[in-house]
This record gives sequence, structure tokens and C-alpha cells, in this order.
Amino acid sequence: MGLFNRMSTVIKAKMNKITDKLEDPRETLDYSYQKQLELLQNVKRGVAEVATSKKRLELQKAKLQQSADKLDQQARDAVKADREDLARVALERKTALVTQIQGLDQQIAELDQEQQKLVAAEKRLSTKVEIFRTRKETIKAQYSSAEAQVKINESISGISEEMADVGLAMQRAESKTEEMKARSAALDELIELGTLEDVTGSQDQIDRELSKLNSQNLVDAELAKLKEEVRK
Repeated sequence: MGLFNRMSTVIKAKMNKITDKLEDPRETLDYSYQKQLELLQNVKRGVAEVATSKKRLELQKAKLQQSADKLDQQARDAVKADREDLARVALERKTALVTQIQGLDQQIAELDQEQQKLVAAEKRLSTKVEIFRTRKETIKAQYSSAEAQVKINESISGISEEMADVGLAMQRAESKTEEMKARSAALDELIELGTLEDVTGSQDQIDRELSKLNSQNLVDAELAKLKEEVRK
């Protein structure tokens, strides 16, 4: 179990590292902001729906009020005409309408309260979303700046490493050059001493031996001539 737990921990650490490399916080912030906008839009739709319902009830109430006013006038006209029976019918209908109107007034009042709550919630949420948007853009700008700085530093680091490799290569080239120069000088010295044959010269070994013989003959001839002169 201990080995399994350690392996699991290592795997999770590697997965988190891979995920961290793949995740762009700017995309995460934009996604979160988009979700908040969607929530805000839902609240606004809720406000609009409540306002529409309230307006519909208000229109219905207005129609009922018109009917109630008409029945009230009819009851008055019936009383003037000494038609109490008609006046009673009109007033009964008016009373029923007034009851409906009162019910609508209560519903309208409740919807109005709900609308006010939603409007207040919308304002608070709008403020929070705007604050988040400002922070989001600031963080994104800071992240982009830091990312650019990291890339610059990585480039500089890469150039420094490359220059270090180039420096080593130059040192090796200079060392080999000095070695070749020393070898060439040593070969020249050996050639001058006659230890090595100068294949680029105009004389080979036979020519040098013949030259030595000729020189020796000239010396011998000069010596004999001097002896002859001294005897005379």
C-alpha cells in the first residue's frame, strides 16, 4: 500500500505539472467572466419577466376598474330612474369586480416588491461583474507581461549557453591552431637540420651528397695549390 500511495502521489504531481503547463489563466479568467455575464443576463431576464407580469396585471386591473366605474354609473342611473332592482344588480357586479381589483392590487404589490429585489440584486451583481472584469484585465495584462519577460529571459539564457558553447569551440580551435603552428615550426627546424627531407626543396639527398663531394674536391685542390706555392 505504501508503494502504491507513493506511485499515486508521483502520478498526481506529474499530472498537475502537465495541467499547469497546459492551463492558460487568461482563458480561465475569460471563461469565468463569461459565466458571470450569463448569470447577470438571467437576472435581467427575471426582472423583465416580473415587470411584464406586473404590467399585464395593471392592464387587467385598469379594464376591471373601467367596468366597475361603468357599473357604478349604471347603478346611479338606475336609482335616478327609480329602478332599484337594476341598481342592485349593477352594484353586485361592481362589488365582484372590486374584489377582483383588490386581489390584483395585492398581486401587483407583491410583484413590485419582487421586481425591486431583483433590480437591487442586478445592480449588485453588475457592480461585482464590472469589478471582476477590471481585475481580470489587469491580471491578464500582468500575466502577458510576465510571460513576455520569461520568454526574453529564456532567450537570453539560451544565447548565453550557446555563446558558452561557442567560446569552448573557439578555445579548442585556438588550441589546435597553436598546436599546428608548433608542429610546423618543429618540422621546419628538423628540415633545416637535415633530419627530415624537405620534399619541397630543389635538392634531394643525392644532390646534397654530390654537393658535399664537390665542395670537398675544391677544398683539396685549394690545399694542394697552397702546398705547391709554399714549396717554391
